Amino acid sequence: MSAPDSVQSAAATPVINAARPIRTRLMLTVAVYGTLALATCVLTPLVGSTPISLARAFDRSIPLADNVDAQIFFIARMPRVLSGALVGAALASAGVVFQAILRNPLASPFTLGVSAGASLGAMVVIIFGASLTFGPLSPVPLASLAGAAVAAAMVYRLATLKDHAMSTSVLLLAGVTLNAFFSAVITFVQYLADFTRVARALRWLMGDLDVGSFAPIVAALPLVVVAFVIFAFLPSSLNLLSLGSGSAATRGVDVARAHRLAFLSASLATAGAVSLAGPIGFVGIVVPHLVRLMVGVDHRIVLPASALFGAAFLVACDLVARIVLAPIEVPVGIITALIGGPFFLWLLVRKG
Repeated sequence: MSAPDSVQSAAATPVINAARPIRTRLMLTVAVYGTLALATCVLTPLVGSTPISLARAFDRSIPLADNVDAQIFFIARMPRVLSGALVGAALASAGVVFQAILRNPLASPFTLGVSAGASLGAMVVIIFGASLTFGPLSPVPLASLAGAAVAAAMVYRLATLKDHAMSTSVLLLAGVTLNAFFSAVITFVQYLADFTRVARALRWLMGDLDVGSFAPIVAALPLVVVAFVIFAFLPSSLNLLSLGSGSAATRGVDVARAHRLAFLSASLATAGAVSLAGPIGFVGIVVPHLVRLMVGVDHRIVLPASALFGAAFLVACDLVARIVLAPIEVPVGIITALIGGPFFLWLLVRKG
């Protein structure tokens, strides 16, 4: 399967007319997908196993301690909706960037080992450092961020050993190898732990948006914001990098710099998302491909559309996770895997 094949197939069925000027297409795309994301974030907190009254939830005359509707809306549901939007946007955008720089339509935010490093950091704290405290912040997301930073630094260093220029083939091989290594270490750490802590660790590994408050969102937000600021400068370079490093260089792209910025920004977005909600798979594969089928392959359109659609997609998946077996809540990572697994197989069959 090659990137040109993906480009041709995705361009075959665009929803937004490619003949429109790019600014018009961008504004139309942001309007459509932004409305979808906003509507999803506004409506999903109203749905759940326990019905609530929105008027009562916003009634300030009732003390919060006595207002069950406000507690459910502001403490239980809104934090997980906002975290779902943030994580979905980060993972979908990171998927677009990784697929472009690796020229591999099946690349995802978890391909290069950053997610596995974040998971290892979280596992160590969950199993061996449960008593640690860092003020209002849980030690788990902090350890997850540290693990992601170590993994990203190792992969980047391995990919730039020769002539200090990033090799995408070495980047991919190093990422896959470290991903397998970190996964093995995670299994070993779980083997050393007692049953209770292993159960907690497994729950985290399934991916869960039940963050419990707004503090974890605030902690992860700076990383994602920095990543998106860098994303804003990448689309034109990504369009050319998708054709190959040689073609991009002949058209004036500083390939080494573009690779560094793309890898750094996508790793930051992945680290922030995983530290907040755990490793939620398939979002970075499913969303970019669905968006390309609808809007074409121009990264100036695909990147913002994927961020907005990713936010709506993960929030909707979390709604399903909350109500499908109510009052039991299913980890959202299971829902995305149930959707993404068949989609991944369909993609393989469709591409031959």
